[in-house]
Amino acid sequence: MSDHVRDLVSVREATDRLLAAIGTLDNAAVAEPSRLPGWSRGHVLAHLARNADALVNVLQGRPMYVSGEARDADIERDAPRGLRAQVDDVRESAERFQRVGAEDADWERTVELRNGVKDVASQVPFRRWAEVELHHVDLGIGYELEDLSEEFTQREINFLAKRFRDHPDLPPLLIKQDDGRMISTGAVQPHSLEEIKDGTAPASLGIVVQGRQADLLGWLAGRRKGDALTVDRGSLPILPPL
Repeated sequence: MSDHVRDLVSVREATDRLLAAIGTLDNAAVAEPSRLPGWSRGHVLAHLARNADALVNVLQGRPMYVSGEARDADIERDAPRGLRAQVDDVRESAERFQRVGAEDADWERTVELRNGVKDVASQVPFRRWAEVELHHVDLGIGYELEDLSEEFTQREINFLAKRFRDHPDLPPLLIKQDDGRMISTGAVQPHSLEEIKDGTAPASLGIVVQGRQADLLGWLAGRRKGDALTVDRGSLPILPPL
């Protein structure tokens, strides 16, 4: 199977876990605050449903959202709904995404996402996978970053590190996982990872941030402050908004 096909399977599995978990809630729980500032669990579920439809738009060559204002208005409109309406919407929108993902298409074509961001179509299923997994955690109902698969966590760390690479508001950073894997990000760096010997990085590679997979992902994705991380050659920088 190609990568996008495998990712679509992972999206379905992650969605099934999410649906099983939210199916145990009630209307009062849906109205309670999520872990995202200013959002209830209903906001998170409404966003997940509308994101699935937005990614259908992307795959079919339409704008992801009509506008940022329309996106926000749709989430506010749908957030107050009861549990049953939320579950049905998440399920039905996920099925629409899976149907479009199963269609024959040029998966190497370039597509446009929100705010003019461009990517290869084959990466869209992974982007949806990340939405489902991270927002499941955001619901605060017992699913944590530590529950995410090693494959997903590593890929999302790599994705976010790439997103922050060459960012003008960040110093050079070297992300070092407890298992020894290293990724450079932040401002342009004059040296490469190949120059690292015996686990020691040249000072020019910048601040070294080390920790467990889950803690690194939490920091990079804005879900944890980074208190559990070890920082050498400086202090832990504030990451720009995603």
